[in-house]
Amino acid sequence: MADWNDAVFYHIYPLGLCGAPARNDFSAPPVARLAELHGWIPHLRGLGVTALYLGPLFESTAHGYDTADYWHMDRRLGTDDTLKELAAALREAGIRLVLDGVFHHVGRDFWAFRDLREKGEASAYRDWFHGVDFSRRSPAGDAFGYDGWRGHYDLVKLNLGNPAVREHLFGAIRSWVEEFGIDGLRLDVAEDIDPGFLRALADFTRALRPDFWLLGEAIHGDYRRLTDTGLHSVTNYEAYKGLYSSHNDRNYFEIAFSLNRQFGEGGVYRGLPLYNFADNHDVNRVASTLREPAHLDALYTLLFTIPGVPSIYYGSEWGILGARSATDDHALRPRLRLPEAAHQAPRPSLAGLIARLAQIRRETPALRAGEYRQLHVDHEQFAFARTLGGKVAVTAVNAADAPATLEFAVPAADGTAFVDRLSEGERSTVSGGRMRLEIPPRGSRILVPA
Repeated sequence: MADWNDAVFYHIYPLGLCGAPARNDFSAPPVARLAELHGWIPHLRGLGVTALYLGPLFESTAHGYDTADYWHMDRRLGTDDTLKELAAALREAGIRLVLDGVFHHVGRDFWAFRDLREKGEASAYRDWFHGVDFSRRSPAGDAFGYDGWRGHYDLVKLNLGNPAVREHLFGAIRSWVEEFGIDGLRLDVAEDIDPGFLRALADFTRALRPDFWLLGEAIHGDYRRLTDTGLHSVTNYEAYKGLYSSHNDRNYFEIAFSLNRQFGEGGVYRGLPLYNFADNHDVNRVASTLREPAHLDALYTLLFTIPGVPSIYYGSEWGILGARSATDDHALRPRLRLPEAAHQAPRPSLAGLIARLAQIRRETPALRAGEYRQLHVDHEQFAFARTLGGKVAVTAVNAADAPATLEFAVPAADGTAFVDRLSEGERSTVSGGRMRLEIPPRGSRILVPA
């Protein structure tokens, strides 16, 4: 799976980006809104993206995570052929395709749950759902109770221990691989899914394609409980939080502690390519979260140089804003069009930096697979090394509004000259086992041997 460890992801929530209606009426003719993404492919290539994670695409009631049919595209986005054509275009561009696998629950419009609502105890699908109980009524007014995802009864929990349910889901996955040629799945709320199902899923997909990639969503707890089931990566919410709050609090000790805990000597996730991100479809845009937008440069520099696989959420490469309210998260998943999105963005130059970071990462093996070692940490300055095969890359960031001069020990021989890949001019030479460098206000450096 080494090539997946080298990936740079781009994450799109298609129902939002493509401006789909908020609800599916299940009767309107399909509209090929997803075809708009063909026009985004040159932009993705320019950013250095090698893998696209597309949010939910299959027939659903509203937001996509309330599935009605796993076997066909959501009519609000197009037809199966719409997705087939996009997948082929991505493949031709050298971009792998990862889809959302929403297997913990379905929507109330899921065909088997409709049958249960209509036929009650006589339904052949009564055992497809978790907690079905005909001695009580559901909060939704059904003649039976059932379990929803964390109390959300529009999200009906599947009985993943039922062989017929597994056969149905695995059959759908097989069709996605055979018809669309997908390369992997991001597993929604994987932390709530029975480990036995995850192991069976990992075995099934590995038999379909040895290089098929599985990413599990987990917000809390030990990520290894998911990778121990055969998943390849897990969403790194610990680093997500540390990336923004270390800047907001002017306290790099937070992210430094997390990275040491995860990837330092004796780190609990050493060698595990966690999925790193600054924002996604469930959390506020990072440009809205940061108190100082100027910290975006340092934050993305860290994102692309810490251990793991970096991901960009659509539009955030231009610093667009978006914050959820107490009752609505549509601002996190906006309609965007090219080229207007780039021209009207708050920070259009940020995309250029991200493209540069992706290039540096691609050209520096140590940044993709090197061991992690902390070199310096203070409230507003932070530096670390990534080492692979005797080659060292050093990242240093400064959150202060004034220049900072740092001096720290480096695992490199005296006389080794380093060049800053972000400036292509600044040089530092190791002397007495130490490196000295100046970092501009709210600036970053990525140093590699000259």
